[in-house]
Amino acid sequence: MSPDPKNPAPKTPAPKTHDHQADFYSDAYLVDILKEVRTIALVGASDKPHRASNGVFGFLQQQGYEMFPVNPALAAGGVRSGSGAEAGQKIWGRPCFASLADLKAQGHAIDMVDVFRASDAALEMTKEAIAIGVKVIWMQLEVVSYEAAELAEAAGIRVVMNRCPAIEIPRLAGLGLL
Repeated sequence: MSPDPKNPAPKTPAPKTHDHQADFYSDAYLVDILKEVRTIALVGASDKPHRASNGVFGFLQQQGYEMFPVNPALAAGGVRSGSGAEAGQKIWGRPCFASLADLKAQGHAIDMVDVFRASDAALEMTKEAIAIGVKVIWMQLEVVSYEAAELAEAAGIRVVMNRCPAIEIPRLAGLGLL
């Protein structure tokens, strides 16, 4: 069968470093992010040791990242009803912030925002992250927002969705890449 000149065969695209729709991120893409990033704001940080966000926060801090917990209920001036905990809490020795804007207002430059919130909150977190000039938005396991990813990438921000850096770091280190 001869090729149809009206519908030529598609050209082979260059290899992609990531494809959100296919839930694919190359090891090189992840390694570049993890090596470049120095400061991380973890949105949805919990002071409860049994919560995944608490463990990931501690792991990343132990890996040498400068960590900033973001949780309005735990920040100074926040309200934590019914829990018995006071506002102005620290997580892993780091004071909680109410928002990403509060971090910037206090002079903190953030490289990456790690989103530990439901997928429907990712778009708003992305808008806030763009406003403070981050380089990377990382959405945790089961956190996926294609709209947020498109908005971030249009602003020149790299995006990872449905991944956990506390899983990726040991995996990539085991491969000798980190």
